[in-house]
Amino acid sequence: MDKVDRELLRLLQENAKLTNKELAAKLGLTITPVHERIKKLEREGFISRYSAIVNRHKVDLGLEVFCSVSLKDHQKEFIEQFERDVMALEEVTECYHIGGRFDYLLKVAIKNMEAYRDFVSQKLAELDNIGNVQSSFVMSEIKKTNVLPF
Repeated sequence: MDKVDRELLRLLQENAKLTNKELAAKLGLTITPVHERIKKLEREGFISRYSAIVNRHKVDLGLEVFCSVSLKDHQKEFIEQFERDVMALEEVTECYHIGGRFDYLLKVAIKNMEAYRDFVSQKLAELDNIGNVQSSFVMSEIKKTNVLPF
């Protein structure tokens, strides 16, 4: 990956709706090399997918929660089952297997505190092998970006 590829990735991270013509103008290239570079970056896995970033407040998901989870048992089959179960919870927008005091960090987007209480008691607590759950509620977003600094 050269300097032009890096700049192309930066531009696409900021606005994936830019046309090849717009990208070419910003990069000082013609459309064909830009198209070929994008296809190569996709093939090689530098670009894994494109998506729209939805404003959660506009779709009535006003509460964002970071939920730290400890498991009771750390055998491979229990870990794999927990991960499958979490994948099925639509309220969980991100899940990380982490080191430290907790085993997993979940990011939950949900309507309000009542809905979160129901989520914890009726969905999360029902999963096998849950040992401890600690919730941290987002009061305000200071910085949120999908742009990687490379």
